[in-house]
Amino acid sequence: MPTGVALREVRAQLFDAAERVLLRDGPSGLTSRAVTTEADCAKGVLHRHFADFDAFLAEFVLDRVEKMDEKAATLKDAAGTGDVVENLTETLIAVFESVAVAIVPLVIFRDELRARLRREWPAGVPVLTQAAVMIGGYLAAERDLGRLATDADVDTLAATLIGGTHLLFADRTGAAPDAAQVRKTVTAVVGSGVRPARP
Repeated sequence: MPTGVALREVRAQLFDAAERVLLRDGPSGLTSRAVTTEADCAKGVLHRHFADFDAFLAEFVLDRVEKMDEKAATLKDAAGTGDVVENLTETLIAVFESVAVAIVPLVIFRDELRARLRREWPAGVPVLTQAAVMIGGYLAAERDLGRLATDADVDTLAATLIGGTHLLFADRTGAAPDAAQVRKTVTAVVGSGVRPARP
């Protein structure tokens, strides 16, 4: 097997294991031993491929940010179809039911990880910032199609949607909000700017 393929497979295996541990045990449970145990591989595997655990975590976070590109493409393709509020509601639920919410306390919890991420990502928490970029791109496309007010400040609307929805999902110990709660937030933020579909 070519070395590059083997490395990608090892990284994917470790990143997937880290996501499972993070979702199950939270940031305090995410250790190198927990990751390698979850991945069912030797302890040394992680340290053979990454300088240290914070380097691994930084790559893990950035990998999860990259995975949002697929969601962004799907959402942008939805511009001009369906209902704007429903498109946003479905996307926000998908983002916040993913590992995104769990990554926020992880970044806050580890100073060295935050410092490393700043070198690659100068502002905000990467997954939330990328989600805001994705939502902003979709809103801009809808504005260009005339389905959103022409004076809509899409960047501010996107940041507000991310912040408002994050508050709904932030308590990972309780029940996740239902679609109606997310839809209510979306409607409050963008509803007045949404234009009726053209005949």
